[in-house]
Amino acid sequence: MGDEVADTTFSRENRQRYRDKVKLCLDVFARMLAEARFDPDKRSIGLEIELNLTEETGDPALANTHVLELIADDDFQTELAQFNIEINIPPRKLEGPVFTELEETVRRDLNHAEEQAQQAHAHMMIIGILPTLTEQLLNGEALSANPRYKLLNEQIFAARGEDLEIDIRGVERLAILADTIAPEAACTSVQLHQLVDPAAFGAHWNAAQAIAGVQLAIGANSPFFFGRELWRETRIALFEQTTDTRPEELKAQGVRPRVWFGERWITSIFDLFEENVRYFPALLPVVEDEDPVAVLESGGAPKLQELRLHNGTVYRWNRPIYDIARGRPHLRVENRVLPAGPTIVDTLANAAFYYGLVRVLVEDDRPIWTQMSFSAAEDNFYSGAREGLDARVFWPGVGEVPASELVLRRLLPMAREGLSRWGVDSGDADRLLEIIERRCVDHVNGASWQAAAFHRLYDRLDREDALREMTVRYREHMHSNEPVHTWPLP
Repeated sequence: MGDEVADTTFSRENRQRYRDKVKLCLDVFARMLAEARFDPDKRSIGLEIELNLTEETGDPALANTHVLELIADDDFQTELAQFNIEINIPPRKLEGPVFTELEETVRRDLNHAEEQAQQAHAHMMIIGILPTLTEQLLNGEALSANPRYKLLNEQIFAARGEDLEIDIRGVERLAILADTIAPEAACTSVQLHQLVDPAAFGAHWNAAQAIAGVQLAIGANSPFFFGRELWRETRIALFEQTTDTRPEELKAQGVRPRVWFGERWITSIFDLFEENVRYFPALLPVVEDEDPVAVLESGGAPKLQELRLHNGTVYRWNRPIYDIARGRPHLRVENRVLPAGPTIVDTLANAAFYYGLVRVLVEDDRPIWTQMSFSAAEDNFYSGAREGLDARVFWPGVGEVPASELVLRRLLPMAREGLSRWGVDSGDADRLLEIIERRCVDHVNGASWQAAAFHRLYDRLDREDALREMTVRYREHMHSNEPVHTWPLP
């Protein structure tokens, strides 16, 4: 998804050649699945965290180019806007003290990055949506210099033929028009990667889809956008609307959106790539010279770059990934549901809950996706995004129940069992899952803390100053790495 592309224009011939090449890549991919051409190592996980850069006041700092030069570390990269950067954590085995090691690694890297950023008068912040963003700031001039973002912006608006309409109704309502995709940059997330055996990919993706609503309910951290209090995880609605290539007429015809929960349980990763090719026209029709058939028949691992690039422009909340490492192709599930933050330890608690729960669901004799409809999973997803810890979700054998109650009574024990099966250090598992437990018992996550802190400050400050003050206090607590349920209110 993050591959750079050259600044260019696309002709009708480009698009036809690209479509043909994508279909060829899909045929080669099907052959690779049939011939079991993939890396057998199945215990590897990875982590990406998107960050915001802020000024001392809590306002966004448009300084990512300067900050990245100061950090001088290839693990840090640009993101969509000049106040965004991303850190990619090298993969490691899901076993032993992996979460302690991850916590130490990420904190060390981010502390170093924070020290360097301060030379540019900027501060790191991990949060789903920066509360101090304004309409005046989020325009085309805020986009990063990478030509990919300029091209995406052009192609999305060429497909729409009109401005983007952002209309989100939550605690308050926001209704605006946007003439660039810059508002998408407000959405910063954590991506959890897991290497998966091709034969088990369908089960892993289905399991991740089934728990996405619960992930949002307990991990919500994006209640504000453009000064309005909206959904508990406003990032979901905002990302869907800011990358929507469909005008109203195509929506009415049932054309699928590019940010997509999906519409069915799957049996194979091929189902997802085939849907991408069948339903979605190209946004970035860049054709490479590689002949994937020749590479495969010579015993090599084809890059399938057109198929991968196309996949990177279909924004599933659980995305299939084809990649190559050490000369061997592999498959991953990329879980993109969670917002960034509030702290590194909260992030790893979310990760431990996810990896442990998926392990048990995948190995269940009667999989959950055989007991609930796909539409029920989708309803849970939007309920968790809108209501956070107040969400009610459906679960087989339980019915409709508060998400926090479901986690406490049913899902936490499953997650603990799953981490045990992975061979994760029991002390790590207990420490991180206790954070999830306390969020549910105390009814506090990042979104609820932000909302409560804002309303206390709003009693004595105007709205903009209350949001700034809340943001600065959030940033201070974030750097303490104490879990969000322990943060004091103003």
